[in-house]
Amino acid sequence: MTSSAPLRSLMAVPGRLRFLSLVLLYIALVVLCLGSLWRAGELSMGRQPWANLLKTGVEFSHPSFLDAWSGNTRLEYRSDDGTLLRLENRREIERDYLLAVARATWTTLQIATLGSLLGAILALPLGVLSAKNLEAPWPLVAASQAILNVTRAIHTLVFGLVLVGIVGLGPTAGILAIALHSLGTYGKLYAESIETLDRAAIDAVRATGAGPAQVFFNAVWPTVLPQFVSNHLYIWEYNIRDSTILGLIGAGGLGLLISEATALFQWGRLATLLMVVIAMVVVFDGLSRRIRQALL
Repeated sequence: MTSSAPLRSLMAVPGRLRFLSLVLLYIALVVLCLGSLWRAGELSMGRQPWANLLKTGVEFSHPSFLDAWSGNTRLEYRSDDGTLLRLENRREIERDYLLAVARATWTTLQIATLGSLLGAILALPLGVLSAKNLEAPWPLVAASQAILNVTRAIHTLVFGLVLVGIVGLGPTAGILAIALHSLGTYGKLYAESIETLDRAAIDAVRATGAGPAQVFFNAVWPTVLPQFVSNHLYIWEYNIRDSTILGLIGAGGLGLLISEATALFQWGRLATLLMVVIAMVVVFDGLSRRIRQALL
């Protein structure tokens, strides 16, 4: 026993050296990135960054939804010579805006929900084919892995830009963009979940003369279903955040309002929108955690 301890220590050295070399390569990459940006002058903070930060922070500290109850009911806009140009009731305007936010929130939730479900369904056969322990024919394995790698590599926003040009503006482009990008992530997680299964259980079902479909539904599906549901909830939560960006390219939802607020420097309204996004994610995270605990 004592003579084997030094041997195990020696065998562990190459692994540690490989890890150390990877860490050093990572540090070198970080230094190279910082150095190239510094030489190009791209690390500048701009003019008066602290003053701009303070001004933006003050405007963010007063979310626009507060004006729905405490806003000025007779806000006057005058020209330089004092002529009255426009009279606004900020309470009415912000209440109408909150209704628009509610509609946009529902659209964002629709895009994330339907896109996630479509991606999960499309990815299931590809994930099954990609799992090495199920021993699918290698051409199908290679093709499925290629599809999953490509869809996972292309960002949702890129898919959205292409799909807006194909199907037009609106939630449909957002749903398809979410589905296509999520397909790659779902498929990879499906394959990894299947590959962690006990090979003996799969071989035992095969020994009975069961076909591929019977092996999947009897030996694979009951075991991996809780992991599939947990993965779906995680990606669904991620897509709720991701779908807010798609409004920037015309897919509708909160992203469109965020684009308008930033373009007009309406930081109070942007603060309201960000609070809505955070609330959506927090609520969904709590619900998904309860569901995952129930599956254990």
